[in-house]
Amino acid sequence: METRLVDPAPADRFDIYRKVPKDLTQPTYTGAIISICCCLFILFLFLSELTGFITTEVVNELYVDDPDKDSGGKIDVSLNISLPNLHCELVGLDIQDEMGRHEVGHIDNSMKIPLNNGAGCRFEGQFSINKVPGNFHVSTHSATAQPQNPDMTHVIHKLSFGDTLQVQNVHGAFNALGGADRLTSNPLASHDYILKIVPTVYEDKSGKQRYSYQYTVANKEYVAYSHTGRIIPAIWFRYDLSPITVKYTERRQPLYRFITTICAIIGGTFTVAGILDSCIFTASEAWKKIQLGKMH
Repeated sequence: METRLVDPAPADRFDIYRKVPKDLTQPTYTGAIISICCCLFILFLFLSELTGFITTEVVNELYVDDPDKDSGGKIDVSLNISLPNLHCELVGLDIQDEMGRHEVGHIDNSMKIPLNNGAGCRFEGQFSINKVPGNFHVSTHSATAQPQNPDMTHVIHKLSFGDTLQVQNVHGAFNALGGADRLTSNPLASHDYILKIVPTVYEDKSGKQRYSYQYTVANKEYVAYSHTGRIIPAIWFRYDLSPITVKYTERRQPLYRFITTICAIIGGTFTVAGILDSCIFTASEAWKKIQLGKMH
């Protein structure tokens, strides 16, 4: 009986993944160990990439611009400060800047809370400043009668600009003066806090933007005398704006990049494992032949 070999179909000739019959393959103990290690390694890399894919990444960039053009040239300020040795009727907030604003005794959106049975005061205020260099200061300038020796020792609980950002992945100086304690300083000394305000934008995955401001601070303490020779201390916050804007953007890895990375991991791992297994198998066979030659 004559046996004829059947040619493969025309389309089969383009198969680059030719199949090897099982009876022509040889499993080995070393190959099994490499295969298990290979699968565990792939699983580890896959879980690592999956964690990176589902985790939101926050990237930052710098540029020169005013990010919040709809603010009308204003910046919202939140101030919370305690003066434990100064009566509330003496405490006032004054605001002035290079645009000619000069406001003494600002009272809008502010609150004074007596401390130490009325001997001290906690001032909390919400106000706005212009986007030009200027200052605001806590003093006794707005009091009807100036005290003889005003005590300006204080604790700053909060000083922030713009929106409050509660974001875990962003660690900035949004409240750099929070916790500043000057209770042991000279009671008659004035305090200058020199602030450099940096505009900050945070954009979430939906494209919504929030505008805040970080700032750096330097301070000095000195005794200031008026033209009459009296000591009139104050707590000054002198500010200037940086032209540089910091932008934080939430991003997630694209799906196509995740799939590409997973394919590269699987293909690369199996390729390297195959080369390693082939080298070990070839070396093992050569060693067996050498051992057989010694026996003969």
